[in-house]
Amino acid sequence: MFEADTASLSLGIELLSLEAGRAVCRMPVTKQMINGHALCHGGYVFLLADTAFACACNSHGPVTVAAGADITFVRSAHEGDVLTAEAAERVSYGRSGIYDITVRDAGGEVVAEFRGRSRELPHAR
Repeated sequence: MFEADTASLSLGIELLSLEAGRAVCRMPVTKQMINGHALCHGGYVFLLADTAFACACNSHGPVTVAAGADITFVRSAHEGDVLTAEAAERVSYGRSGIYDITVRDAGGEVVAEFRGRSRELPHAR
């Protein structure tokens, strides 16, 4: 799935590790990601977390999509930072799941906490 994710790949996101219910992704913060306050636009932080979420919830095989997600921004990221998102499945029930994703900077400081709710598609192709 990740190999076909042109949105994530075009931003330089890398999939560092993948196992059942878990994924780690990394993204460099580039000049194009900076907002009018000279900070990384929150949408890019969300996208990185969402990519790790997608990899983790699709690691079981069936096509799974986001049913919803929330993010809390803890600190700002800046141009030149390298962010890492670590996703972990918290619970899976029927066709649904809950995943927590922590986004950190290169120093290990938490940038954002993301919670995603997944839904497995029935009869997906």
